[in-house]
Amino acid sequence: MTLFANILIDGLSYGMVLFVIAVGLSVTLGLMRFINLAHGAFAMTGGYLAAWLIRVQGIAFIPGVLLAVLATGLLGAVLEVLVLRRLYRRSELEQVLFTIGLTFLFVASANLLFGPEVQLIPLPPWLAGTVEIGMRTLPAQRLLVIGAGMTVLAGSMLLLSRTRFGIWLRATVDNTGAAASLGIPVQLVYALTFAAGAALAGLGGILGAELMPLEPYYPVKYLVLVLVVVAVGGMGSIAGSAAAALVLGTIETASKYLASEYGSLFFFVAMALLLAWRPHGLLGRR
Repeated sequence: MTLFANILIDGLSYGMVLFVIAVGLSVTLGLMRFINLAHGAFAMTGGYLAAWLIRVQGIAFIPGVLLAVLATGLLGAVLEVLVLRRLYRRSELEQVLFTIGLTFLFVASANLLFGPEVQLIPLPPWLAGTVEIGMRTLPAQRLLVIGAGMTVLAGSMLLLSRTRFGIWLRATVDNTGAAASLGIPVQLVYALTFAAGAALAGLGGILGAELMPLEPYYPVKYLVLVLVVVAVGGMGSIAGSAAAALVLGTIETASKYLASEYGSLFFFVAMALLLAWRPHGLLGRR
């Protein structure tokens, strides 16, 4: 029973980290129809900035995390305005090649500025301890990750379905020309959407620093995992990405507990089976 509980808690934590990182990429791919293979670089950037602000600059944990997330979102907005929006009308191959190149630019920059060492984010005492829930004692950090992931899931779905900005985004994606003629600030909508996706990726990089260590090749190492979550969940489906992340994260965690010698084999077997069953994703549409 203890083993099952550990798998469940760690699987939920890992799944929520994957979801928080992947949700921005799901929106970018499924709604904006832009192939951004540099998305993992924003997750690394958020984690690196948080580690630098908290460990080196001595800023408290919560302000340091907020500053890192905001800075990552701002970086995403600047890149979208100055560079990436010029690729929206280009071919998929050009988008892939450019964003892969951008990924390796981030990798080289991280290695140059911080070295090849793993970056650690110090946890405050209240987060490094444990919390008693009934007859169970759970790590506080795991509970924070799960709570943050659920908050991002609820907030993202409400933003897209219940707010004016969500209406603007859907209208812009469906027919950019008509949206612009109706007075919707199309360029601003794209910039804010991309910035939000980058900020969420940065938050995921911070929350998952313990499970997915921060090192210069982070964007390359974990890109496939994030793409798998988006594909299995269905591009553009936030709920689908959450479901895929939780299922795959729990399977990956269980395999590490029970059959660590097989590595990530069960993760990718589950991916293949789910895509064979639902080629457009768990909650994706044709």
